[in-house]
Amino acid sequence: MRFKIESRDAESHARTGILTLSHGEVETPVFMPVGTAGSVKGMLPSQLEQVGARIILGNTYHLFLRPGLEVIRLCRMAGQYSHGQWGISDFFSPGTFPGG
Repeated sequence: MRFKIESRDAESHARTGILTLSHGEVETPVFMPVGTAGSVKGMLPSQLEQVGARIILGNTYHLFLRPGLEVIRLCRMAGQYSHGQWGISDFFSPGTFPGG
């Protein structure tokens, strides 16, 4: 993964950039829906395409719980990743949660 800053705003410190992942590039800022347990709830893939979603945020801990490590390994070995059928990259958090 690599992030390249394309432009900066001197007053607000806002920036635009390109996030390069193994499955493609994503321009930022970007709308990044969350795919809990491997799917985005409340939206169909066609709706995600309509709103221009280019990346989905997942949680590795949720995927570990369901569908489980063995299914994830099989999908990776077969060259499939979570949203590969329709050209959207995936980005996974480590699955840590803040303490109470």
